[in-house]
Amino acid sequence: MGVFETLLVLDGRPVEWEAHLARLRASLAVLYPDRNPPDLEVPATDRPWDGSTTRATAEAMRITVARSASGRLTPTVASRPAPGEFPVQWTGNTPVPSIALGGTPIAGGFLGPHKWADRSLLDEVQAGLPDGALPLIVDGDEVLEASRANVFAVRDGALFTPPLDGRILPGVTRMRVLQLAATLEIEACEEPLSRGDLRAADEVFLTGSLRGIEPAAALDEQPLAGGGEVAAKLAAELRGAWAGLKTAASFG
Repeated sequence: MGVFETLLVLDGRPVEWEAHLARLRASLAVLYPDRNPPDLEVPATDRPWDGSTTRATAEAMRITVARSASGRLTPTVASRPAPGEFPVQWTGNTPVPSIALGGTPIAGGFLGPHKWADRSLLDEVQAGLPDGALPLIVDGDEVLEASRANVFAVRDGALFTPPLDGRILPGVTRMRVLQLAATLEIEACEEPLSRGDLRAADEVFLTGSLRGIEPAAALDEQPLAGGGEVAAKLAAELRGAWAGLKTAASFG
C-alpha cells in the first residue's frame, strides 16, 4: 500500500520539507528499486512568523506514494488541520497534554525504517487502548517507539533514545532534537531502553513532526515522570526554529 510522510505546514510553509522528502525517497529506493520515483517538489514559501499574531496557522500535510494499477509510483497529497494549536512563542511553561502509553509487544518491531501507509495493525492495537493512550512498541522488554513518535528519556540531565538499528523509524524530529541537544551541550546517547528505564527516568517524552515534543505521563497505567527542564528547553528551541524565529540553537 506504499509509504507516506506527514509534515507540519505553518502559515503555508512546509516545515522540514527537505528532510521528509529525503526520507521518503530513501524508502522508495529500497522498496521499489525498479520504479522511477515520482516528482515530489512542493514549493515552500519560506515565510517565517511575522510577529503579528501569537499563534501560527497550522496544517498537517500527508503525502502518500503507492504503486498504481499500471505499476507506476503515484503520489497523493491531503491536508487537514493540525492537532492542537501552535503557539510560536512557546517558552516551555505553557501546559502541554501528557500522553499515556500502552506497551505493545511486537517481536522485531513493526514499522522498521519505513513509514508504511498500511497502519491497520496499529489501528487495531489503538482500538484496544483507553482514550488518549498511544501504543508503545516493545520487542521483549526493549522499548522501540510509539505508534506516531520516537521515545526519549532523561536521566541525570542526559538524553537517551533507542538506536536506529532497523527496527524503528528514523524520525525527522528525533534527528532535530539530537542536533539541538548537541548545540545546547546536552549529552545525548543512542542506546537500548527498557520499560524499566522509562519508569526510572527523570523525564520521558515523545517527538513527532506535528506535535513536536510531548511529555509521557504513564506506561501501562503506571506513572512516568513526564516532561521537565530538559524537555521544556528543547521544546522551546524546536518550536521557535520551526516558526522561523531566531533561537539559541537555530538550525537551517
